[in-house]
Amino acid sequence: MFELIQKVNEQHMKQKVVDVRSGDTVRVHQKIKEGNKERTQVFEGVVIRCDRKNSLTSRITVRKIASGVGVEKSFLLHSPLVLKVEVTKRSKVRRNYLSYLRGRAGKSARLSAVNFDREAVNDVHDKAAEAEEAKLKEETAKAAEAEAAKKADADAELEKKAAAVEAAHSDNA
Repeated sequence: MFELIQKVNEQHMKQKVVDVRSGDTVRVHQKIKEGNKERTQVFEGVVIRCDRKNSLTSRITVRKIASGVGVEKSFLLHSPLVLKVEVTKRSKVRRNYLSYLRGRAGKSARLSAVNFDREAVNDVHDKAAEAEEAKLKEETAKAAEAEAAKKADADAELEKKAAAVEAAHSDNA
């Protein structure tokens, strides 16, 4: 039974995932569906928790301050909705769960940075996610192009009506 569960989990896991640790400042690119549209949203903040690193259910909790209010969001690293995770800064921490950051703001919430090889850490290429992101950009460009064409048609129609009204006024005068 356990082997079957493990086999199914391995099928759904991504091939490579960025090595994210507590204290890292990350940018998480997440796919958002709104109605029939899809877009990519970036959430940038400090990782305050890493759970079950080598599991299908590995999760990171990211915290950021938005308009003076602390916002936390949890991301499943192997989820197909998480397109990319970039580590922008790595900090020296001595805990896995940085819950004490919730009670701090300003200078007291700062973490001391550590030098690290940013390119090597972020060099994880998931071809499926990159193809999905390229497809989303292409669909967005096509939608914008179609919208521009509709607007151009509407503008041409308005110009035609304005010319007809102008001609009618000049005939009456």
